[in-house]
Amino acid sequence: MLDTSNTARITLHPHTRRVRIYSGDTLIADTKGAIELRERGYPNRHYIPKEDVDMSKLSTSSTVTHCPFKGDSTYYSLSSITDVAWSYDQPVEQMQAIAGRLAFDTKKVTQQTE
Repeated sequence: MLDTSNTARITLHPHTRRVRIYSGDTLIADTKGAIELRERGYPNRHYIPKEDVDMSKLSTSSTVTHCPFKGDSTYYSLSSITDVAWSYDQPVEQMQAIAGRLAFDTKKVTQQTE
């Protein structure tokens, strides 16, 4: 487990299994370097390094949100799916391990974990 000072609410865990994200039949991301974020009251999320995401398929959305435990997030869209992923490019100090990684909305895309 990665060190976080907010362990009662959020924990980060290295994830060594392969994670793939698909939109239909199109592969969007493929990694063995995800970090799993577990936040009380929310589904577990895999934060995937941007270098393992086909960023050419995504565009920056106008949506920006703030989480007091993680910081400000930027959202990304596919041509046919709005706000399909988000990233904390400058998260709060305790969440630096997820900086520059993307998490995907698994209600909008398919996530396969091997």
